Amino acid sequence: MKLYYAPGACSLSPHIALLEAGLPFDMVKVDLRTKKLESGEDYLEVNPKGQVPALQLDSGEVITEGPVIVQVIADKVGNGLAPARDSAERYRLLEWLNFITTELHKNFGPLFSPVLADDAKSFFRDRVIAKLKYVDSQLAGRNFLMGDQFTVADGYLFTILGWTDPLKFDLSGMGSLLAYKARIAARPKVKEALAKEG
Repeated sequence: MKLYYAPGACSLSPHIALLEAGLPFDMVKVDLRTKKLESGEDYLEVNPKGQVPALQLDSGEVITEGPVIVQVIADKVGNGLAPARDSAERYRLLEWLNFITTELHKNFGPLFSPVLADDAKSFFRDRVIAKLKYVDSQLAGRNFLMGDQFTVADGYLFTILGWTDPLKFDLSGMGSLLAYKARIAARPKVKEALAKEG
C-alpha cells in the first residue's frame, strides 16, 4: 500500500492507523501547493481531488477521504481499531468520524486561510471552541472516544487537535480533552508517525 501524505495535514490520521495496525506501507509526500509528488509527478493523476490523504491499495485502487481510509485500514486487521461491522459500536464510531470531519475538520480549514478576514476567522474559532467543549464533556471518565479501546477515531481527533497549538487555542478549561491529547501523544505509534512526518 502507499499513503499519500503532507506533513501537518489530516493524512497524519491514516498514518497513525497504518502504524497501529502493523500493516506494511510506503509513504509518498505530496506538495499540496503545486500538487506534485517528490518525484515531480502530478499528484492529480493519483487523486484528482488534489487533497491528502489518498491510499493506494495493493490492487492499485486508490481510496480517498480520511474517515473512509481509516476504516479500510481497521477492517484489514480486525484488531479493535474499529468495532465489528453492523454493530451498534461501529455506528458510534461512524458517528464520531463524521462529527470530527464535518464539525471540527471543516471548521478548522478557514483558520489557515491567509486571505480570510479576522472577523470571519473569529466566527470559525468560536465554532471550533464550542465543538471542542462538547468533545471534552464526552471524554470525561473515558480514556478514548469509544471508552477503553483506542480506535481510528482517536487518531483522527488527535490529528485535528494538533492544529490547536499553531493556531494558539486556549484549551486550559478543557481538562478531559487536554489529558486525552497527552495520552494519545504518548502512544508509541503516534510518536513514530509524528517523527516520520517531521
